Amino acid sequence: MHTLFRKLAASAVAISCGFATAGAAFAADYVAKIGHLESTQQSRHIHLEKVAELVRERTGGAVEFQIFPQGQLGQQREMTEGVQLGTLEATVAPAAFLGGFNPAVSVLDIPFLLPNDDEAAQQIRGGPFGEELCDSFTARGVICVGLWPNGRKNFTSNKMIDSIEAFEGQKFRVMDSNILIEQFNALGASAIALPFGELYTALQTGVVDGQENPLDTILKMKFHEVQDYLVVSNHGAMEDVILFNPAFWESLPEEHRAEIVGAFNEVIPDLIAHKAAAVEAAFEEIRQGDIEVFELSDEQKAAYREVMYPAARAAFIERAGAEGEALIAVYEEQYAAAQQ
Repeated sequence: MHTLFRKLAASAVAISCGFATAGAAFAADYVAKIGHLESTQQSRHIHLEKVAELVRERTGGAVEFQIFPQGQLGQQREMTEGVQLGTLEATVAPAAFLGGFNPAVSVLDIPFLLPNDDEAAQQIRGGPFGEELCDSFTARGVICVGLWPNGRKNFTSNKMIDSIEAFEGQKFRVMDSNILIEQFNALGASAIALPFGELYTALQTGVVDGQENPLDTILKMKFHEVQDYLVVSNHGAMEDVILFNPAFWESLPEEHRAEIVGAFNEVIPDLIAHKAAAVEAAFEEIRQGDIEVFELSDEQKAAYREVMYPAARAAFIERAGAEGEALIAVYEEQYAAAQQ
C-alpha cells in the first residue's frame, strides 16, 4: 500500500500543477481518481475519457474524473485495495484479476459464457446476471456500477488445433484459475499456469504448445510469430469491472450517481465498435504472417461449448459455493432468454 500512497501523492502534485490556472474557476465538488492498466491508445482508456467528459457535462462540472492509465497508481491488486480502503476513488479492472478478491467474478472465466451476438451479450451483461454479479462486490467493500466488454480470447498452438480432438495431449498456458484449467482438461489438453511475462519464451521453447488471448494481444505480444496455428474461437469473454469506493459513492448526490452509471452504459456500443476495429486490424496483420488460421462457425462454437462449459461450470461452483450456484442459475436463465 505504501507504493500506492507515494504514486498518488506524486500524481496529485502533477495534477495540481496542470490545473492550477483553471482550478479556481472550475473547481469540482467531487473529484474521483480512476486508475487502470491499459495504455492511452487502448479502448478502455479512450472510453473512460469519454465517460469523464459526459459526467463533467451532465453534472455541470460538479463531478470530475481524473484518469490514470498504464498502472500509474500501482498494479491492479494495489488499485483494488486502494478503492476498498478509500485511498483511490475508482478503478476499471479486468475481471480475470479479481478472482482472488471476489470468487464470484470468476464466473467470467467460463468459456462461451456470452453469446456471439453483441446485443445478446449486452443483454446478459447489462441484465439481472450482470446486476447480481455486481452486487457480489458489495460484501467485499467496494461498489460495482457495471461491466464493460473488452474483447474475447482465441486459441493458438504450435500443434494442429483444427478440431476438438486435436487438442488431446497438448499443453496450454493459462492464468492461475481452476476454471481455465478445467476448460482445457475437458478438451483432453493440460493447462499450465505461467506468468504472462514468461509466455512468449515458453511458446518459443516448447514449455507449452499454446495459449489463449484476444487477437490484439496476440499481435501486440508477437505470439503469432512463435505459433503455427490460430483458432478464432472467441470462447473467452474479457470483461472489465467498474469499481468505486463506497464512501465516495455514497457521498455523491443520487442524481450524480445516476449520471455516472448512465455515462458508463451509454458508451458501451462505441466501446464494442472500437475494440472490434482494433481486433480486426490485428487479425489482418496476423493473417499476413505464416500462421495457419481456422475460424469457427456458430455450429462449431456450439460444439466446443457443449464440451467445455459443463466442466468449467462445475469448477466455478466448487470455488464460489452457494453464491456461485445462485449466480449460475440467474445466468443460465438469462442466456436461454438471450438465445431466443
